[in-house]
Amino acid sequence: MSMNLDFQEVVKRAKQAAAYREVMEDLESMSGWDDFVRHPKAHDLACWYARRIATGPVPDLEPIIARDAAAACEYARDILRARFPEAEPTIAAHPDWACNYAREIIGGLWPEAEEAIASQPGSAYYYARNLIRGRWPNGEPAVSRSPRYSYCYARDIIRGRWPEAEHTIAQDCIYALQYARDVIKDRWPEAEPVIVKDPLQAYFYAREVLKCSPREARRGFLPKPRQGARR
Repeated sequence: MSMNLDFQEVVKRAKQAAAYREVMEDLESMSGWDDFVRHPKAHDLACWYARRIATGPVPDLEPIIARDAAAACEYARDILRARFPEAEPTIAAHPDWACNYAREIIGGLWPEAEEAIASQPGSAYYYARNLIRGRWPNGEPAVSRSPRYSYCYARDIIRGRWPEAEHTIAQDCIYALQYARDVIKDRWPEAEPVIVKDPLQAYFYAREVLKCSPREARRGFLPKPRQGARR
């Protein structure tokens, strides 16, 4: 690999900067840039060098950093403080890092990465909440696969019930309780068979949703569903 940086000078400067023992062991085990490039932590080491030693951009190391989405995001945020075009294809393929990059670096929507972002519940939810700031139909199929993010999406984005995701939410006693308390703001008969299987969540459901007394809640008190309620 052709580099303008002298590898031994990099090792020397790292030692002078009192690099962590693990970093020095990695660097001293290498004979040159060819070994560095093949090292599984090369992207992290390159990013560390830019931040701690060079304290600024190191163009020679950017192709190495660009191979890893997490390192590339860190480099763009902390070193370049701007977009990192060479790394964007790598970042755009990783839903969570693509969402972070859109928010922290681009500061807005990133259409080129939306297909990947929409594929995972967490990234789709955060993209809708923090960047679109509203419903995002393309991301809803992924969000609706997760009880946690379905609840959050209904609470924070729809700000009301989300019938299409209720079957998913009702499978998790924790998020079923929170959905009943924070979104429905009333009892949720369809989810009660799951909630009552967990004594702690059943207690909170009785106290916070059914408004039972502490004594009734501790006894596992759960009124029968209202007449006509679906089971």
